[in-house]
Amino acid sequence: MKITIFGLTISSSWGNGHATPYRALIRALDCLGHSVRFYEKDVPYYARHRDFDELPYCDLVLYSSWELIRHDALAHARESDVVMVASYCPEGARISDEVLGLGRPLKVFYDLDTPVTFAKFAAEGSTEYLEPQQIAAFDLVLSFAGGLALHKLSREFGARLARPLYGCVDADVYRRVAASNDLRCDMSYMGTYAADRREKLDELFLEPARRSREMQFLLAGSLYPWQWEWPENVRKLDHVSPSEHAALYSSSRMTLNLTRKDMAESGYCPSGRFFEAAACGCPIITDTWEGLDTFFTEEEILVVDSAESVLDALRMDDAHLTRFAQRARQRTLDEYTGAHRAEELLRYFDEVLAQNRRFRSEVA
Repeated sequence: MKITIFGLTISSSWGNGHATPYRALIRALDCLGHSVRFYEKDVPYYARHRDFDELPYCDLVLYSSWELIRHDALAHARESDVVMVASYCPEGARISDEVLGLGRPLKVFYDLDTPVTFAKFAAEGSTEYLEPQQIAAFDLVLSFAGGLALHKLSREFGARLARPLYGCVDADVYRRVAASNDLRCDMSYMGTYAADRREKLDELFLEPARRSREMQFLLAGSLYPWQWEWPENVRKLDHVSPSEHAALYSSSRMTLNLTRKDMAESGYCPSGRFFEAAACGCPIITDTWEGLDTFFTEEEILVVDSAESVLDALRMDDAHLTRFAQRARQRTLDEYTGAHRAEELLRYFDEVLAQNRRFRSEVA
């Protein structure tokens, strides 16, 4: 199968949660014998923090403007079996209009930010990467969020077929490795700064650090207002490259997951960091949201809601934490790898084709 994707980025993991799930998914598709071409706009902030310029399992096309590659990109898309446009793709709404005019391929929209998209629709009426009326024109709409988000896509926006395609992990990349003295800490948190996570960050990360001066905390993420008054026992890294993610998780006694407000309110929207940390055998503590227990149980992760509950987790003995981590790791390897998501994606394509065949037979 020949697949064309227009997305935000696969080349840079700086400041976004798109790149690493794309890599896991597309690598798995390649292993199954499918070819993927990924179109990524070459923007300065990703160019400065690019993990690589080419991939062995994907034909990566970096372009400076849509106008310059429009003709060739649409010609390639026209000959594809599936064309996918994804959230936060620059000029994505315009590209979607062009893609929806193609005849042969299945047209798919993949929203890796569904609750954020809904919030933008409510506040602004549209987004740069998707217009509300375009949803009904796609053969398939995939969502990083499940639960009510899928019903909303179908009932409010007329999606013909809405299915979840959650985050995933490449288990060959994210695995337990030797701890690094440079990254060793009692608790880590990896995430780009977001204003709607600030309160949780203060309560569940910074406050425990203030109250546990003998412990070491590590924050890895971009765009933070570094002029904040940070506790002295919090180390700050602007970016940790994917090649070092496994070392970070393997060097953390535990790691924290914090969920964006729109994601938490929507529910059924696990961060890809969940699966990456779990695959590395790192104990996970997290805030809560509806549907969390469908991905991990209370025997696999620790749910926290206050600084005191974080401190309780930090006081647990290593053997207890290791049991949590081992169970979460096994669950991840059994259900949440790129290979699992690739198989799901291919089943969805088959479902669309079957639905289209039924429609044509009914019309005939």
